[in-house]
Amino acid sequence: MRRNGHREGCSGGREVSSLLRILRFLTVLPVFAMLGGCQMVLLAPSGDVAVQQRNLLLTSTALMLLIIVPVMALTVFFAWRYRASADATYDPDWHHSLPLEVVIWAVPLLIIIVIGAITWMATHLLDPYRPLGRISAAKPAAAARMSENAPPQGPLVIQVVALDWKWLFLYPEQGIASLNEVVAPVDQPIEFRITSSTVMNSLFIPALAGQIYAMPGMQTKLNAVINHPGDFEGFSANYSGAGFSDMRFRFRGVDRQGFEAWTRAARERGGPLGREEYLVLERPSERESTRQFRDVAPDLFQAVLNMCVDRAKMCTRDMMAMDAKGGGGREGISTVMALEYDKSVRRGGQPMPPRPFVTAICTPADVYGTAGVTARVAN
Repeated sequence: MRRNGHREGCSGGREVSSLLRILRFLTVLPVFAMLGGCQMVLLAPSGDVAVQQRNLLLTSTALMLLIIVPVMALTVFFAWRYRASADATYDPDWHHSLPLEVVIWAVPLLIIIVIGAITWMATHLLDPYRPLGRISAAKPAAAARMSENAPPQGPLVIQVVALDWKWLFLYPEQGIASLNEVVAPVDQPIEFRITSSTVMNSLFIPALAGQIYAMPGMQTKLNAVINHPGDFEGFSANYSGAGFSDMRFRFRGVDRQGFEAWTRAARERGGPLGREEYLVLERPSERESTRQFRDVAPDLFQAVLNMCVDRAKMCTRDMMAMDAKGGGGREGISTVMALEYDKSVRRGGQPMPPRPFVTAICTPADVYGTAGVTARVAN
């Protein structure tokens, strides 16, 4: 009886153990279900620059695996070959093998040299500021321009402004702008000129190219091309505050006719975007809907870049011009408006205390056109 009871207890324990294993397996199933929604966009991009970056990543990984895989395999082999129960020869006086030393040092050194050379060349060829030398692996940029259905000679210029928490795309040649959506023709080079209105952000379209930082008061560039039509995701890859998670936009690759139809619709249905409208648009907001603008102020991007969209503010280029000529000296410090003139106000802070300051340097057009003065002074 005691023996049967013992058997019954063991059988019940095995059943419980089997049930636990089944439950563990069932808890893992939702993880696999979520993995089914993942997109391998980095390994299957639609832009030539991203394809070259992908190829560099795969090549470097393959070269490193030439060392990693044999080392891991030999680790398992040695553990099994020289286990305690194995009949292996033990030689406590062995300490050196010239062929083994050559392999251990020469192979990794050779791989490092190859990876370094490939990375150095790719770093220069994929410089985001470098104009594109090709549209795709089989289509050089010069040959594409000479073909019958080629796009215009120059790249499509798109000016990008990172706002809180949305993206504004300006098309200076077309005179339009778009919020949270950027459209570009397939197989035409694109030149992004990027800045930020407030804090540092990062423009990232995984299907197109690598990420590029957007910084206030500075302009960065990205040259890229989309080779396949479709809708792709873009977002900010640098944390910038409360609305960062929803700071996403759509990148659309279309044919030439589709791009012309989109720009025509923006001119017909979009609202105007001057300096006053921009000052309202740049206020912090989240989950803004996609929309287009027309009659974009031609100097809007430069005003954003120089932090003087508000005409009562001094542009950074004017400040630098004053500094290049010697500045105002210690006595003139209080006469120049600080660059942080409106950031704190837009984010809920207090305005600057009232005091005299120079807010702008007038241009020759101002002098001979309307104002007739060389500077505006606020009190």
